[in-house]
Amino acid sequence: MGRWTGSWLSGPASAGLAPPVEQDWRGQRLGLPATGVGSVAGLGRRLAAYGVDALASYLVASVLVRSSVPGNWSLVVFVVEYLVLMTVAGQSAGMRALSLRVVALPRLTPPTPLAVLVRTALLVLLVPALIWDWDNRGLHDKAAGTVVVRG
Repeated sequence: MGRWTGSWLSGPASAGLAPPVEQDWRGQRLGLPATGVGSVAGLGRRLAAYGVDALASYLVASVLVRSSVPGNWSLVVFVVEYLVLMTVAGQSAGMRALSLRVVALPRLTPPTPLAVLVRTALLVLLVPALIWDWDNRGLHDKAAGTVVVRG
């Protein structure tokens, strides 16, 4: 019994969620600083930026469709906002408000349009964004080869 349960009961290391090597801070193995500009963004700030974007998308959609319940139109506005602003500026409106930005690894440059498309598509699914590794990179960031940093 120990053998078949070892893969999922052995903790984060067996699932690849623990750091493969000892790290003193999140993002160290990615070459990012421990604190300040360019360091890995915390979960609270990321969630707050997502909330700002979701609220802004809802408000814009409610004005555009002239309905008290804009429904799926807010998701359309959200996706368009992310695709345009991430491609042009490397950050959404909510990220800008909270001093965050998305960079591509390993060069720490703005993400490519393809990376933005992959990241946004997975972010809309929400589940990949809720599963992250020790460096606070969600599955959407890992698939796109990006990381959210302070900035």
